[in-house]
Amino acid sequence: MKRILSGIALTALLLGCGEKKESKKDGFEMNRNKKEEAKSATASQGVPVDLNNKGVGPITSVSFEEAIDTELAKAGETQYQMICTACHMIGQRMIGPDLTGVYERRSPEWVMNMILNPDGMLKEDPIAKALLEEYNGAIMLNQNLSEEDARALAEYLRTL
Repeated sequence: MKRILSGIALTALLLGCGEKKESKKDGFEMNRNKKEEAKSATASQGVPVDLNNKGVGPITSVSFEEAIDTELAKAGETQYQMICTACHMIGQRMIGPDLTGVYERRSPEWVMNMILNPDGMLKEDPIAKALLEEYNGAIMLNQNLSEEDARALAEYLRTL
């Protein structure tokens, strides 16, 4: 009798250990084998790409030399490490957007105006408003940088 019970228990154990792919509980579906597709860091859901928008602020024109000014970019990197990394991470979304390839989505003027005048941009610029909504109302704080500091940051962002 013990052997029969042991055999039944072993059979039940083996049948119960099969991989469970999906289960439903209160209308919630889980799939343990399905991996979530990562969203592209550069593709924002409701934020348009607009290279013509210069934003709202003191910067009306920025021209980049073809070659990156490494000294200026180094100064910008120092600023970025001190100020920006609290909200922006290179290569992934954080509190704020990933700034890798930002000039493929925004004009240099827009970027510098966002650095220098985030309050005005968030009030008046449609792209800044869309980003504010996409990032759950996380505002970019005004760091009170000079135009020279903002230009150094802009040069560093070219290297990302």
